[in-house]
Parts: sequence; C-alpha cells; structure tokens
Amino acid sequence: MHRLGGDVIGFSSGDVSSIKKGESIADTIRTVENYSDCIVMRHPLEGAAKMASRFSRIPVINAGSGSGEHPTQALLDLLTITEEGIKLDGLNIGIMGDLKYGRTVHSLAVLLSNYDANIYFISPKDLMLRNRDKEYLRHSQIKFKEVAQYRNILNILDVLYVTRIQKERFADIEEYERVKNFYVFNVDDLAQTKEKFRIMHPLPRINEISPEIDTSNKAIYFKQTYYGIPMRKALLAELLAD
Repeated sequence: MHRLGGDVIGFSSGDVSSIKKGESIADTIRTVENYSDCIVMRHPLEGAAKMASRFSRIPVINAGSGSGEHPTQALLDLLTITEEGIKLDGLNIGIMGDLKYGRTVHSLAVLLSNYDANIYFISPKDLMLRNRDKEYLRHSQIKFKEVAQYRNILNILDVLYVTRIQKERFADIEEYERVKNFYVFNVDDLAQTKEKFRIMHPLPRINEISPEIDTSNKAIYFKQTYYGIPMRKALLAELLAD
C-alpha cells in the first residue's frame, strides 16, 4: 500500500483492548471499516476472513485464515511459475509437506483447478490433503495423485512446491516429532530433476530444503517473495480503482 502511495493502519488482536475484552469479529470489522478503504486480514481461525467479508462494506483481502486458505500467496505462486516461462496447462507439479494444515496448499490447489495441470500430492499419511479439498478437485475434473515418496516422481516434475511441517498446528507434539523430518530435499535430489525444473516454497523454511541448493537457478523460493509485491499491488489497485 505504501508503494501505491497510500497509508496503513496496522494492528494485531493483542494490541487492541476491545479485542482483548472479547469483541467479536463482526464488531471489529464494522468499526475498522470506518477508518479505511480496504481491510487486509490475517487471522488464526479458519473462515475468519470470509466471515469478516459478510459484515464489511469495504473490500476484505484474506491474508491467511487459520489452516484454511491463503489466496494471495496462491496468486503470487502462479505468477512466479509463469514468469519462469512454465506453462500452467500441462504443468506437472508436486506439492509436498503439510497438506492437511497448509493453507497455501489449499489455495494453490483451488487455483490450479482452472488449468489442465497434473498435481502430485506428497505427504506423510497423517498430513494428507483434506477430503473436502480432494472432492473439490474431483468435481473440477483435475488430475491428481497422492504419493508418499517424491524421489519416485522427480524426473517428471516441472515444479516441486515444498511446505514446512507446521509445529503450531499440532495439538499433539509427539505427532509433530514423528513427521517433522519426513522430507529433506537436497543436492542429490536436485541432480535427478529436469533442466527447467523449479523448486518453490512459501517460506519460512525450517529444514525441508537444504540450504546447499539456494544458489541454484532451479531454486526460486526467494524470487517468490518478490512476486508478492507486484501481485498484491495489482490486487489492491484493482479493488480500490473506483
């Protein structure tokens, strides 16, 4: 917003006394909309942004809603892929890691349903994609397959989209400990990929991608962070055009 010439009023739920006192999302939105032209909302509860949009008279951008969705991340992910010269139709993409709780994964799968892509979901059994997301893809006639080992399909992938195992989503710490090091992509793996293969990550990264490959032109996760700027500027400009 600053780059577009606007201003930002920022706060978190821990900063605002009314929220700490138990104010509802609806009342917070009805108050905040009087101070702004657009609301960009990140919230720990799934569905919070959707709820906020029902009460707001101004645009609401979902900047991450619990373990549900993160649509602007998915938009910048597709922009990153196309800017690398990779076509979305016919794309072979592996999406690996926390597919159950990973909100970026859920939004990316929804956007890819608009293209003739082949999706390979790679995860431990306990972190497989939710049934409702798989039903959506089946309804959209999207070709997808669930696999346990990414090394078996590395030679056919155009893109591998890696996500971290999110410790904060686990109620049982023992469950997290069982899966936290399930996948670690390294230089030997990179050697098995196509020449135009690209590996992506929404960040932050923990240990699921070895830092040894950071300098490879196949590693584009830091480029992803840049593409978030023009994508989100465009979204804000579109919503505020009137």
